[in-house]
Amino acid sequence: MNESFGARLRARLDVCGPLCVGIDPAPALLDAWGLDDSPSGLERFARTVVETVAELAAVVKPQSAFFERWGSRGVAVLERAIADLREAGTLVLLDVKRGDIGSTMAAYAEAYLDRGSPLAADAVTLSPYLGFGSLEGAIASAVANDAGVFVLARTSNPEAAELQRLVAGQVLAGAAAVNAGHTPFGPVGVVMGATLPEVEHPLTGLNGPILAPGLGAQGATPADVARLFAPVRHAVLPSVSRAVLADPKRLRSRVLHYRDECVAHLTPEAAGRR
Repeated sequence: MNESFGARLRARLDVCGPLCVGIDPAPALLDAWGLDDSPSGLERFARTVVETVAELAAVVKPQSAFFERWGSRGVAVLERAIADLREAGTLVLLDVKRGDIGSTMAAYAEAYLDRGSPLAADAVTLSPYLGFGSLEGAIASAVANDAGVFVLARTSNPEAAELQRLVAGQVLAGAAAVNAGHTPFGPVGVVMGATLPEVEHPLTGLNGPILAPGLGAQGATPADVARLFAPVRHAVLPSVSRAVLADPKRLRSRVLHYRDECVAHLTPEAAGRR
């Protein structure tokens, strides 16, 4: 029997510390690296990040859109990055933010979660705005494939606040219901921004991981994450992208810096020192 996503994530967090590194090959970053904004530049960027980060971060999160914009050539680069990361034992969270109903949701699940797919990841991001129930097929596929999903709840972009305040409680309740009885984590995580001024809903009953984007370039620090998610710090996965990707010469050192800071503020040992 294969290990569940929750078990694999807990083991990876315990070994590497709580850090997710994004692979976001935006044109500005390719230019900063001295690379052409082309499929070949994309491939060199992605392979360098994978080779540098795979053994350092608990989770690596490719942003699918930056690969998709090059069509089949970009998707081929993404497939290679996913395969190389998984071969190295790194957990892959594919940032696709998909959300639909019925057969379309099932097709997304087959593309990103089915073990036989060339794009199969350990987990994906999903949007719940067609109703939490619309995610049923993807969640079932995740469970069947020992994978996970991270559902948008309270993201870090300011324009989302008004809408997400209305539905975040339903998202968290839906995730908690699916996760009940699972150890060490259930298959449904949530996305909650590290730059939020406060967490407006209790998270202690979630029983799932929390992806907290916003570390670094958006202004959040590991100390902010520890304060914001203090009751569930053991379950938080802060995510950093631009702050480590800006300079290829400093990529490794910046990842190690953020990893060490996250360990210092978010591990059980850190909680005991406070």
